[in-house]
Amino acid sequence: MSKVWLKRLLPWLIVLGSLVLWELLCVILQIEAFILPGPIDVAKALIKYPQAVFVNAMYTLFTTLTGFTMAVVFGLTLGLIVGASRTIYDGLYPIMIAFNSVPKVAIVPVLVIWFGVGVIPAIITAFAISFFPIVVNVATGLATIEPELLDVLRVLGARKRQILIKIGIPRAMPYFFASLKVAITLAFVGSVVAETVASNAGIGYLMIAASARFDVPLVFAGLVVIAAMGVILYEFFAFLERRVTFWAARDNGIVS
Repeated sequence: MSKVWLKRLLPWLIVLGSLVLWELLCVILQIEAFILPGPIDVAKALIKYPQAVFVNAMYTLFTTLTGFTMAVVFGLTLGLIVGASRTIYDGLYPIMIAFNSVPKVAIVPVLVIWFGVGVIPAIITAFAISFFPIVVNVATGLATIEPELLDVLRVLGARKRQILIKIGIPRAMPYFFASLKVAITLAFVGSVVAETVASNAGIGYLMIAASARFDVPLVFAGLVVIAAMGVILYEFFAFLERRVTFWAARDNGIVS
């Protein structure tokens, strides 16, 4: 088997092996499904409730992508502003760190008071938990431009705006696309957390409703669906990263 095929198959083999081990442990240890369902029980739950799982999954996907899109626009804009100005960086960074340190589940009840139960708290929570990595990475990309390069550009008469557009933004793009892979997974976390507290739809709501009647296989089915959507979107942004910032990738022999 060639190295390329091994690299492609290895993740699937590990997943398959993990599922087999999981099922074997449940069978050998005789663990009841209401405590820890095996993969077969989880698959049966997906087959038993396909419509409920699909509808709630689409609801969660909508709230996640909406909040994530807001985070991308806001995070990219704020990251460029923060990275381009040391004064703004020093002024806003402590506030952003303090905001990011607040557990987002703690703000969901406040959002319910302001906006009521529904889609808005989930969107805002997804946005609030996912914009910070984008801001930090974009600002870092701008801040890591070599001082020597900046000195040369200034000597050649380049203005700050020209440096930002022609050098800063392209330099920040690899950091930006890398942050998208992190932010999309965090956006799912935010949406599901909000749905477990303040929603009447979504995978989080489905899991809470299932756990209330001790339908643990359906709870795990919800977890599997969230994980699958997260992996798909992660791979999508990884693909975009390779296509858009291919010039930044180098085979340095460390990761091969």
